[in-house]
Order: sequence, then structure tokens, then C-alpha cells
Amino acid sequence: MRFRETKDTAPPQVDLIPMLTVMMGVLAFFVVVTLTLGSEEKIDMKLPAAQPEDQPPAPITTQPFIVEMDANGGFRVNTTPIDKETLKVQMEAYLAENADHVVYLLPDRELPYEQVIQFLGEMRGIGGDRVSLAIEE
Repeated sequence: MRFRETKDTAPPQVDLIPMLTVMMGVLAFFVVVTLTLGSEEKIDMKLPAAQPEDQPPAPITTQPFIVEMDANGGFRVNTTPIDKETLKVQMEAYLAENADHVVYLLPDRELPYEQVIQFLGEMRGIGGDRVSLAIEE
């Protein structure tokens, strides 16, 4: 019985360069995606706290200042059409007269979210934390 002669063969070598190239490409992709998604401007919103059921709801103001945004870009204050500059003047006057009241923005559901948030930012520039985004039920 004759056995095959074994030659001294070198162990197989693993080439790490292609694997490292792929890993660096994947890492670069995730870094770029993370930086792109992280650059969006964040909006600081304060949500109302849950009220206990035994506590009565807060009183509703007698003369609310409700700004409605139309789908075509128009504005109305308490159902009266108004232009943007006059709206800002009336809003400043309302907030100056009524120190404890809030201005509500009620946008049309067809408006893009981005446009609503930009206008809400403009309103907050005038009224600060006394401007609120309203929803219809």
C-alpha cells in the first residue's frame, strides 16, 4: 500500500483588502445617510399634559383669535378674509390687549405640512409661545 506523498503546502491566505474596501464603502454610505437625515430642522412643540377626569376643562376664551389658512394660500381671521401683513398687525394688537389669550392656527388639510410649519414659525416670531396649532375634530 502506497500513500500519497504529502507536500508541504502553505496554509491558505485570506486577502483582507477587498473585505476592508467593502466595509469602508458601507460605513461611508451610512455616515452620509445619517448626516443627511440629521440636518432637518426640528420644531420644539409642547404638548398639553393629560388632565385628570375629575378636573373641569380649562375655560374657553370669549373672543378666540383663530387664523385659518386656505388651500390656495389665503388667510382668514375668525372667518373674515385678510392679507398677511394686516394679519400680523392684528395679531400683535390682539396679543398686546389680551395677555392671557392664545392665537390659534387652523390650516386646511390639503396644505403641505412644510408650508404650515413655516407660517407657524412666522407667527411664533410675533407671539412666541402664545401661538398654537389647532386641529378640527
